[in-house]
Amino acid sequence: MATAPAHRTDDAIERDDVVYPLGGTAPQPGDLHEIAPGVRWWRLPLSGPLKHINGYVLGTDDALTLVDTGFNSDAAVAAWQALFAGPLAGATVAQVLCTHFHPDHVGLAGWLCRQHDAPLVMTRTEWLQLRMLTSDSRDDVPDEMKAFWRGAGWDEAQIAQASERGWGNFGRVVSRLPLGFRRIAEGDVLTIGGTDWDVVVGSGHSPEHACLLDRARGILVAGDQVLPRISSNVSLGVSEPEGDPLGDWLASIAKLRGLPADLLVLPGHGDPFTGLHTRLDQLDAEHAGRLDAVAAHLATPARAVDCFGQLFRRPIGPDVLGMATGEALAHLRHLEVTGRAVREVRDGVWWYRAA
Repeated sequence: MATAPAHRTDDAIERDDVVYPLGGTAPQPGDLHEIAPGVRWWRLPLSGPLKHINGYVLGTDDALTLVDTGFNSDAAVAAWQALFAGPLAGATVAQVLCTHFHPDHVGLAGWLCRQHDAPLVMTRTEWLQLRMLTSDSRDDVPDEMKAFWRGAGWDEAQIAQASERGWGNFGRVVSRLPLGFRRIAEGDVLTIGGTDWDVVVGSGHSPEHACLLDRARGILVAGDQVLPRISSNVSLGVSEPEGDPLGDWLASIAKLRGLPADLLVLPGHGDPFTGLHTRLDQLDAEHAGRLDAVAAHLATPARAVDCFGQLFRRPIGPDVLGMATGEALAHLRHLEVTGRAVREVRDGVWWYRAA
């Protein structure tokens, strides 16, 4: 999902040119806050430390684009119903656009598409990942997943506890999806309410994350690709264990530096902000520091679970063990790919040492 237990930076209203021009004023559930003509911001409730996800409503009431949806939960459904009974009463939804496949962003996409007879719009890789995860509904945890946890250094009690939660949980927080979708890709231009929005794709947090750029007015709908105060979770997972998601993330940071520095960034969590390049520099430096810390730690061979102290400022309990493990593995894999670490397998456990 989005962020926990991600690395944290300071929570300042203005920090090194990262500025929150709306002054920390956020809309209450069921209310819309106009950012610019045809760009409205609202919030849906989330359980857990993030507490909310930002949704955006683009265009005019005769042809709205809904950006991101919240989980498939009673609270989120009630929030949407309040919105359409209030400020969006009588409006027509033209499309439901999801920035990426994580369930806090796509959980109610199918429900909204059916409610409004509207298509689902996503990039192809995000759609395929979403379809794969929602289709895997078996209850028993696959042996490959247990081997992955064991490789990362989980003990048998941790594996047993995670296995008790079962498999196929992703589909339980995502409403039934339509059979088809409308594809968007890097370089596409979507005209919404008379405004042209360029599709800008990032990677690392998810494989083909769509951002929307209004060049004329300097607005970027960034989803989870750039967040103002927390670093998005970047994890290595069982579906692509030889990938390099942190390498993809760092490459996306470099790519996004090519966008104008003075954009108003509308994130998936947190408040709208300006100072995109400064924030990208902070994220780049943060990951570089974490990589250096982990590399130094590997003077003595270590497993992924042995690296939590170099990556996180909080104890890692069962509720975030999976995400923390994915992040640790992403950092270790990037060190391996860049020649700074070597991985050895002993009795099914992955041990990393400095190269």
